[in-house]
Amino acid sequence: MIDSENAQIIENETERQMRMLRKGTVEIIPEEELKRKIRVSLQKKSPLIVKLGFDPTAPDIHLGHTVALQKMRQFQELGHQAVIIIGDFTARIGDPTGRSETRKPLTEEQILKNAETYKEQIFKILSPEKTRIEYNSTWLSKLSFSDVIQLAAQTTVARMLERDDFAKRYAQGTPISLHEFFYPLMQGFDSVALKADVELGGTDQTFNLLMGRTLQKFFGQEPQVALTTPILEGLDGIQKMSKSLDNYIGVYESPRDMFGKTMSIPDELMIRYFELVTHTSHLEIQEMVQGLADGTLHPRDLKMRLGGEIVSIYHGREAAQQARAEFINIFQKKEVPDDMPEFSLSSLGLGTTPGLVELIVAIGLAPSKGEARRLIEQGGVRLNDTKISEDKEVAVTDQDVLKVGKRKFARLTR
Repeated sequence: MIDSENAQIIENETERQMRMLRKGTVEIIPEEELKRKIRVSLQKKSPLIVKLGFDPTAPDIHLGHTVALQKMRQFQELGHQAVIIIGDFTARIGDPTGRSETRKPLTEEQILKNAETYKEQIFKILSPEKTRIEYNSTWLSKLSFSDVIQLAAQTTVARMLERDDFAKRYAQGTPISLHEFFYPLMQGFDSVALKADVELGGTDQTFNLLMGRTLQKFFGQEPQVALTTPILEGLDGIQKMSKSLDNYIGVYESPRDMFGKTMSIPDELMIRYFELVTHTSHLEIQEMVQGLADGTLHPRDLKMRLGGEIVSIYHGREAAQQARAEFINIFQKKEVPDDMPEFSLSSLGLGTTPGLVELIVAIGLAPSKGEARRLIEQGGVRLNDTKISEDKEVAVTDQDVLKVGKRKFARLTR
């Protein structure tokens, strides 16, 4: 029996946790179930199992991925069990969410290599001691064909086509491979295997999260609560942050690049970034909003603080201070960084008067000749302090500095 005093303490704590978890959340489905789960958790002194999945389809993650991780961190701080699913099995299909075409399959070697880097990056935000890491191949690889048929029987083609991405592809006559329909079922079965109480994901994951509820009901489990977080816009301020759109800030990027990219985001996104990807308190953010409104806070100064906050999370406070000082030197005082990669033309097999496009690609300052030409034509290439606006042979002397774009530098030797 719980006496009235303890019952009130539990109720107060339940309300406190709900207030914290609502912040920065788009939707809780259903909210009353989460409230009840928290209350029971406190009564039984048994933490909720909170699940968040990542498919290691690329070697690193970006700030867009960290929005849900920040919410997971809140659950940890409230005493609940964080479980990160590394989708080494689901990555073989690839999440079709938001895709206009079928993903190319990855090799097992690529998946496992990416998975190792994910674990390192995740612990930049989550407490390792309070986090369980699970690989979904542990249970998915053991399913028989009969098991898969049983899972598939829990939904319909019509329901699958309710998903925006599938519906658009079907209407446009773009192929949808049958195995892509299995992805939501596999993600849903992850929740069954874990007996998850809560699953986190972006708003684009709502369909997959709800599939977990459907399958848990079928297996006689109490269905999980789906908690969705906002989608973070990329550096362009319009599209979802994505590596394929090159509008991202990577968790593993250098402090210089991370700070510089932050300084390029549109002013109107600053507060959103503070809310979604930093540890800044709600009260401080309210003061920022007021300062911008009454003119006592300059947007440039606030953006510099944002850059410092982001770099500090992933590289530490000292690295953030250095990145800020270097940014001021390069972009406000028009100086060059002290530390930059150095390339010998002879070791690259280039003469002392290489073609500019060939040079840029050879030292890795552009991924392709087409991209190098675009940067040159747009006036984004300088040799020392001279802008070069056409592809031509350039005479290189020792210690020349090549600048490509706003943040990429290389020192050249003969």
